[in-house]
Amino acid sequence: MGYKRADEVLPEYMLKILQEYAGGELLYVPKKERDRKRWGTGTGMGERLRLRDEKILRAYREGASVRELAGRFFLSEKSIQRILRNMRMRPPMEERDSDLGGKKIEQGE
Repeated sequence: MGYKRADEVLPEYMLKILQEYAGGELLYVPKKERDRKRWGTGTGMGERLRLRDEKILRAYREGASVRELAGRFFLSEKSIQRILRNMRMRPPMEERDSDLGGKKIEQGE
C-alpha cells in the first residue's frame, strides 16, 4: 500500500477540512465496506485454515482427543478447543479428561 499526498488527490475544500482535524498527521482512509475483502482471500490462507479446521473436527468426531490433535496439528490444546467450539462442536468430556492425564472415563465410573 503506497501513500498519496492529500493535496494531489483531494479537492481543496476537503483538504482544508482534513487539515482542521488531522493536519500534518498520517491518516489511514479505509475502503468502503462493500469493497473490502475478507481476511485470507487474497492469499488463500482463509481457505487453507478452513480445510485444516474441518480435518480437526473430523478427527475429533472419529475419536481423537484434544491432546492428540494438538500434537498432530502443532497447535495448543486451547487452540484446538477454540476451533472445535467455533465449529459448533464443544468437547465437554475432553476438558474433564485433561485433568485425568488424557485417560477417558465412562459415564458412571
